[in-house]
Amino acid sequence: MKKDKLDNKSETNKSKKNISSLTSRIFSFILLAIGIALLIYSSIHLYKWYVDSVNTSNVITKVNELVTVEENPEDSSIKVDLSELKKVNPDTVGWIQVVGTDVNYPFVQTTDNDFYLTHSFDKTYNSAGWVFLDYRNNLDNFNKNTILYAHGRLDKTMFGSLKDVFEPSWYDNSDNHIIKISTESQNTIWQIFSTYHIPATNDYIQTSFESDNEFESFINMIKNRSTHNFNTSVDSTDNILTLSTCYNNNGSQRLVIHAKLKNESSNF
Repeated sequence: MKKDKLDNKSETNKSKKNISSLTSRIFSFILLAIGIALLIYSSIHLYKWYVDSVNTSNVITKVNELVTVEENPEDSSIKVDLSELKKVNPDTVGWIQVVGTDVNYPFVQTTDNDFYLTHSFDKTYNSAGWVFLDYRNNLDNFNKNTILYAHGRLDKTMFGSLKDVFEPSWYDNSDNHIIKISTESQNTIWQIFSTYHIPATNDYIQTSFESDNEFESFINMIKNRSTHNFNTSVDSTDNILTLSTCYNNNGSQRLVIHAKLKNESSNF
């Protein structure tokens, strides 16, 4: 009887060990499968990012072959003939240059703020997108707040190099605090007065205001957020330019630059 009990106990222990071993192997297999799946997903994602990056670089090269950015020696404004670019993309409305960064591109405008988040200048699908003007804005008669968007690419294309504005070397050189824009009708210079990053919000992309008081409250809000003190006065008589992009990879933070209209002139 005792021997039967011992045999049964031994068999039970063996069964438990076998079950435990099997469970462990199944768990290890599941972890391995998850790891392989994540690796495949990451590889595909990286490959797509690389392909989009290469395509964007090719588009930038073609764009630069079509235009010459001329600088006015009198006030350092820029002039760009957009006619050849408009043949490639009729949505072309201007050219932007942010001094002290790599931002030196044509920008486009369409009927929404979605299309150019996933399409390049030549309108091909591309997750890198392109620089685009808010559909609510009118360059012939500036809104109180004119807004340009683009992705903050890790390869520093589009608005990726705007992170440089947080570097001491950028801020310490006051010549960098300028944004230049050229359109078909005029060339403008904008003086930067606020730079910051903030959790994703829409409170800085308002384009029109019901009163001067509302606009002044808006100005105070965005000035108080600035990581730098630019010592630039801004009031309700000014027109503002806003650049908006992602600050981190998951899009939970925004990098924002605000500038006021400093000078405008007809094409020289």
